[in-house]
Amino acid sequence: MILSKARSSISSHGTRSSASSYGDRARSSHGQRNKPNVTALSRCLELRDYTGAIILLNFKRQEGNKPEEKTLEWLGYCHFHHGEHDKALDMYKELLEPPDADLDFHLYASACLFYMGLYQEAEEEALKGRGNLLQTRILFHCAHRLNDEDKLMKLHDKLGETTENNLSLASIHYLRDHYQEATDIYKQHFSENREWLALNVYMALCYYNLDYHDVSLEVLNNYLQVYPDSALAVNLKACNNFKLSNGQAVEADMKALENACGDEVENDLVRHNQVVFRNGEGSLQVFPPLVDILPEARVNLAIYYLKSNQAEEAHEMIKSMEPSTPQEYILKAVTLAMYGQETESPELLKQAHQLFQLVGTSASECDTIPGRQSMASCFFLLKQFDDAIIYLKVKSKLFGSISISTLNRFELSRLINTCKLTY
Repeated sequence: MILSKARSSISSHGTRSSASSYGDRARSSHGQRNKPNVTALSRCLELRDYTGAIILLNFKRQEGNKPEEKTLEWLGYCHFHHGEHDKALDMYKELLEPPDADLDFHLYASACLFYMGLYQEAEEEALKGRGNLLQTRILFHCAHRLNDEDKLMKLHDKLGETTENNLSLASIHYLRDHYQEATDIYKQHFSENREWLALNVYMALCYYNLDYHDVSLEVLNNYLQVYPDSALAVNLKACNNFKLSNGQAVEADMKALENACGDEVENDLVRHNQVVFRNGEGSLQVFPPLVDILPEARVNLAIYYLKSNQAEEAHEMIKSMEPSTPQEYILKAVTLAMYGQETESPELLKQAHQLFQLVGTSASECDTIPGRQSMASCFFLLKQFDDAIIYLKVKSKLFGSISISTLNRFELSRLINTCKLTY
């Protein structure tokens, strides 16, 4: 998907090696020219045992005064795929020290910076590298992260019809919430390459976000049959079962996920989702340390504060958040409404009713329950109670003769009643 993360590779001479997908055997992102003839290392890479590979390479590195270039390259590769992007970056910086260093190392260093969240630095580093398709993909993703639409469109025109570029485009579609467009690209490539099983995971992610949870589980099963210990896939399965209100299946999935996880990032993900699956139990112990690691943790901590009537703390969590989905717009609106009423701030209440209105009048949400609830809340904040009743009267049959203020508060509660999962 993103950059060369899908295990497809570009050699230093610009020729593409055989492409594989996430979960397949690891291949060098530098082509075959530097592959060390070490049986133990090859075995580690086959098993995706990057910890073992790093130990072997560091031992080899200590054998001589000056490490071989290929050893540093493989250390950079293994650290990168083990999620240790800062350590991988150190390897590529060392490789770039000679005046005649391969320009592709700038691109690999740029990929590290990108995954460290340093998008401006990643763009600058990529521009120092060789002008090839990998450079285009990195710059394409940097432009998206830096919200540079003009640059994004120009780079989109330069992508061309290669497999890596198509998958890179699909990942951008996914990140921009264009799930159907992403699914179409993954479907096309899977129909042509049935051995690329990881495409099932990507399609399952899209179906999850399209609320086709049964379909997502069906597609995901194709991957889990071959890789039952994939933390990403098991976690996505648990998220789907949670959405389908299958509690027993979720608990079984979580046990499998705990067994599958090995590194710190994945354990953070497990702890986060366990809190969600258990209706917020342990929120204050788990969410705060993850706020700057998992975006969903910030959202869920805000939801916890709202449910606990801690509007000021919730507002602190979301005040700098730029919503991108209807649920995030609703969350921000609810927070502003509650904190605005608590502080008697007309400005915050105005922002709240504007956000509610955006959701309620949008083409995708106007006929949905959250959309109608949003319009009711908008009119309630504007004190246009007759209009609010129009949007709520269908639901009033469900709740009997309760007061409008109680009903409105109930509606606000329902708007924040769904935690976000990490997958």
